Amino acid sequence: MFDVISDGRMLRDFVTHILQPTRVISGIRRQQNMPLHDRIIPYLETAGLYHLARLNSQWFWVDEPLLSAFIERWRPETHTFHMPFGECTITLQDVAYQLGLPIDGEPVSGCLIEFENLMEHGRPAWVWFRELFGELPPQSKVKKMTVCYTWFHERFRVLPADASDETVCIYARAYILMLLSSQLFADKNANRVHLRWLPYLASLDELGRYSWGSAALVWLYRCLCRVTNRNVVNLARPLQLLQPWIFWRFPTLRPSGFDGFGFPLASRWAEYMPRNDAGAQRLVSARLSLDRLRVHDFVWEPYSSVEVASVIHPEILVDEHRRLWTAITSLIYFAAIEWHQVDRVLPQFGGVQHLLQPALNIDWLHAKDGKGGDRWFPTYYQEWHKLWENRIQSIIWVDRVLDPGPSADYLEWWCRVAHRFLSPDVAFQDPRPIVLSEEARHRGSSQAPPRVHVYDRPDNRRVDRVDV
Repeated sequence: MFDVISDGRMLRDFVTHILQPTRVISGIRRQQNMPLHDRIIPYLETAGLYHLARLNSQWFWVDEPLLSAFIERWRPETHTFHMPFGECTITLQDVAYQLGLPIDGEPVSGCLIEFENLMEHGRPAWVWFRELFGELPPQSKVKKMTVCYTWFHERFRVLPADASDETVCIYARAYILMLLSSQLFADKNANRVHLRWLPYLASLDELGRYSWGSAALVWLYRCLCRVTNRNVVNLARPLQLLQPWIFWRFPTLRPSGFDGFGFPLASRWAEYMPRNDAGAQRLVSARLSLDRLRVHDFVWEPYSSVEVASVIHPEILVDEHRRLWTAITSLIYFAAIEWHQVDRVLPQFGGVQHLLQPALNIDWLHAKDGKGGDRWFPTYYQEWHKLWENRIQSIIWVDRVLDPGPSADYLEWWCRVAHRFLSPDVAFQDPRPIVLSEEARHRGSSQAPPRVHVYDRPDNRRVDRVDV
């Protein structure tokens, strides 16, 4: 395995794509726009999706230049943003607070097509579709294993006032399918719904068994990893997780006038309307703002305040979900598998950041998307599903301190090996700062916590891996 973090060599080609002409990433936005009827709410509560559904009532506009500046600092090898003061990232804890999704549970996995061949007692997809929704869409609305959004929207948008319990179940399935496809797992196929969700919708009472929070984080990680390719200019959802994370963690970057909030915490910024002009110039400005960040400009523990505690719903704080926030384990969403590397961001959990162990090389997994033939993913990716099954064993203990942050050893090393600044030298009026602070010297050091050993899975077809 190659890992620049482990041996202190300079990061190679870190800004190859950044030094190209300015690239502003466009966020792909789609709104479910289906009313949340009172009779559907119990099904959403059982599934653990009710808080997400409450966010669905607002259209989340994203600050594309700001997100683009962050994407420039995203590293697929570590699943972290590389900042002047060190590393930070979005974790399962953030998913719980920002979106209110359950963390513990079975992985969201299975197969994408050929359900009758790959599932026990499986039925052909369209036979199953008719059973679950009471009818088939017109052929003009169907393309392979997908159905047009417009058909679902027109057919199931308004629940009849005299609907029977069976009809309510059908409308609940349609609402949940649209919610998952548009809000949580949206992709670039902006106008169609995939049938991958049929096995989940078959039993509404069983939807609460799944870890929707970890699946959402996988999808965000995978989308961020893909968009680091300089030829990719569109970023899919869940951007309603990424942007609120930025605003909660970086006070100097957040818009003013949004002081009140409720739960989920992402709702705080639901009415934020960014400017939509001069994107390239605003990207340059956002890039410079990130270059000028200091360690005290990042809030390590934004959820520890009394104000946050007063609005949090207690179900996200139960031990079965909360304990997994510090699990170093695989995260699974069908064919997408990513790694939850919280040992690189211990101050976000109240600890001191130690010198790092080598990052796991999972290039082979990044090369898989489930297309071009189908598989039963729990078998094909059996090793990674086993890691999630044994997730309790991968939880690390964080030694909490009064002043969480990077240790002096970490900061000295980070200043020596990391490419911390992306703006040209002329943009800085003063010499570039040394981030080693007196506070860090008093934090001392810490040892890397023990973790479950996992072997690298490099993709031998790729010879241009930038290791971090």
